[in-house]
Amino acid sequence: MAVRPGLWPALLGIALSAWFRGSGAQQSATVANPVPGANPDLLPYFLVEPEDVYIIKNKPVLLVCKAMPATQIFFKCNGEWVRQVDHVIERSTDGSSVDGNWSPWSKWSACGLDCTHWRSRECSDPAPRNGGEECQGTDLDTRNCTSDLCVHTASGPEDVALYVGLIAVAVCLLLLLLVLILVYCRKKEGLDSDVADSSILTSGFQPVSIKPSKADNPHLLTIQPDLSTTTTTCHSSLCPRQDGSSPKFQIANGHLLSPLGGGRHTLHHSSPTSEAEDFVSRLSTQNYFRSLPRGTSNMAYGTFNFLGGRLMIPNTGISLLIPPDAIPRGKIYEIYLTLHKPEDVRLPLAGCQTLLSPIVSCGPPGVLLTRPVILTMDHCGEPNPESWSLRLKKQSCEGSWEDVLHLGEEAPSHLYYCQLEPGACYVFTEQLGRFALVGEALSVTAAKRLKLLLFAPVACTSLEYNIRVYCLHDTHDALKEVVQLEKQLGGQLLQEPRLLHFKDSYHNLRLSIHDVPSSLWKSKVLVSYQEIPFYHIWNGPQQYLHCTFTLERVSPSTSDLACKVWVWQVEGDGQSFNINFNITKDTRFAEMLALESEGGVPALVGPSAFKIPFLIRQKIITSLDPPCTRGADWRTLAQKLHLDSHLSFFASKPSPTAMILNLWEARHFPNGNLSQLAAAVAGLGQPDSGLFTVSEAEC
Repeated sequence: MAVRPGLWPALLGIALSAWFRGSGAQQSATVANPVPGANPDLLPYFLVEPEDVYIIKNKPVLLVCKAMPATQIFFKCNGEWVRQVDHVIERSTDGSSVDGNWSPWSKWSACGLDCTHWRSRECSDPAPRNGGEECQGTDLDTRNCTSDLCVHTASGPEDVALYVGLIAVAVCLLLLLLVLILVYCRKKEGLDSDVADSSILTSGFQPVSIKPSKADNPHLLTIQPDLSTTTTTCHSSLCPRQDGSSPKFQIANGHLLSPLGGGRHTLHHSSPTSEAEDFVSRLSTQNYFRSLPRGTSNMAYGTFNFLGGRLMIPNTGISLLIPPDAIPRGKIYEIYLTLHKPEDVRLPLAGCQTLLSPIVSCGPPGVLLTRPVILTMDHCGEPNPESWSLRLKKQSCEGSWEDVLHLGEEAPSHLYYCQLEPGACYVFTEQLGRFALVGEALSVTAAKRLKLLLFAPVACTSLEYNIRVYCLHDTHDALKEVVQLEKQLGGQLLQEPRLLHFKDSYHNLRLSIHDVPSSLWKSKVLVSYQEIPFYHIWNGPQQYLHCTFTLERVSPSTSDLACKVWVWQVEGDGQSFNINFNITKDTRFAEMLALESEGGVPALVGPSAFKIPFLIRQKIITSLDPPCTRGADWRTLAQKLHLDSHLSFFASKPSPTAMILNLWEARHFPNGNLSQLAAAVAGLGQPDSGLFTVSEAEC
């Protein structure tokens, strides 16, 4: 029996278990309805059993068998019987072989896109059996159907559409390139006309005229000459006004900078004998080159020259101090500062490592800096050398993260240095890029500071009332994100935030609510406590997590709520919140959601970005940089400011005093106490009593 593959439409995609003997499959051929009591010799049996054949979808095969008597044949396939009427059965009464012969050719097909048509035939008239020969020749005939009037390689509609699409893409790219070139040229023209020529500050401070700012560019405020003052006066809390003829006045020792206070000061002066000093004095006291913020609330931009400046992302604790002369003279850089969400940046952490700081970018990378800038950012680790191994990571241009600094093992000549304090770190770097502080726990005593906050709706319009408990890193940027989220949700703070020390003990964080008055409220929490897995806090990408406790008022008139919320780490630290307030009237903690502004604008450019006036800073540096046998030099100043652990780093720089003052500026802006710095400087005992005097011309 030969079954032609073309007549097996129902079986082509099925693995016929009848032909797999090794897998326990069944195969049989039998009469459809055997008569009871019939002679067993009349039952069908195989004379030639079929060989094992694997049937694969869209791959037909030839099945041959021989059985007698074979009036009706059934095949069992996958446990089901397949009738003979679904197939063609060839019978042979004798055992002689039959050679195959071709069937007539089919009709020609329609003319195709390639200018050809075809016809086919089958080896089925008859089909070869009992070992007969196969048909000789081809079963498919192809010819040109246009009398060779078209070429086979002619492009069809699809090819034409492809070519048109490629041309359109090329035109779009060309237009985009032209637009970028025009934007760059206009931007360069804007900088050339809006930013004062820095050569006026590098050629002996010669008097020049300064160009006004463009009205169509509000992002840059340029230097305006002060032409309104014609008398020799000095109006400032820095210098008491002198009505006499004495050209100098003395600032009392021990209070060198104390008369400045904490505010902004504007000095007006015009001297016919020293216009250059007047120009520098005004630069050191007014807000010039101020760049307005652009982009989102997590970005800051500014255009800077050698005078330096500062970038800040408000309410995040993140800032970038650009000291004077960090940018080469004659250069103007547009520098940015960006805060990234950890879930948006892939920072691989290995083993017991955990992210302790926000991920911050400053750039553009690759710009030339002649002095280190200082990047300030918060961290949530408890700095204990016995518990932590802290590393500063930087992302390379290829996207991989590298350890650029191992805190505690810094080399004085290294490109990076870090001053670590309990809540913040100050990174000295001469290369801009993307940074993050990562800690690796050395023992189970290593802990991260978590801040716990409780929020609830300001207005309750239904019987349900939700209390949301947030567990976040103790950093300003994480707090800012939660506060902004709750403002959108219409939430209010229920209690003052609490701190929890979360240890590397692999134990989870649990939260529960207790003592809910059953006569007024019903808790809809079905478990005794909720749980945040350890790894979500220690290795998770999110800076904050939260759980919700849902309560239901028994009556719509219920407004008083008294209960307790516990948050604790298993076998670790914990906190308890005692809630007792009126959900419709009590807003005592609402003012804590109002974030305080940090220093006004995100970008301060020029000497206005520094607490120490420019001229006094230069005098301090000139006085304290040279070594002094009596100890009245920069080393003593570092000890008085509790920075003596970094003496080797300061000594490796051209101006150690400038490094100390830069770090003081980064740590104490905008609320630094200048009186304390003045007392530290005045207490050094410099022999020259007139060293820190300021003349009228220097005002």
